[in-house]
Amino acid sequence: MEITGLISALVIGVIVGGLGRLVVPGRQKISMVMTLVVGIAAALVGTFAASVLGVSDTSGIDWIELALQVGLAAVGVTTLARRRSHQPR
Repeated sequence: MEITGLISALVIGVIVGGLGRLVVPGRQKISMVMTLVVGIAAALVGTFAASVLGVSDTSGIDWIELALQVGLAAVGVTTLARRRSHQPR
């Protein structure tokens, strides 16, 4: 992977993580770093899922792939927020 690919993955991870956080209702008590990590993971898994489904290479914007990525990020953000709220203090 080239440096441009790594930078693109980080940028897409930030965007996907932020969008995932926006679609989850309420306040999520997780850090921005964890949102970034969830976004990067969701972007990678969403891209893989889109390629398995055969919808990764379309003309124009890959809306289905983006929807998969944002949905996975929302699930990740929700899971982390719930785990964090149930930890004993």
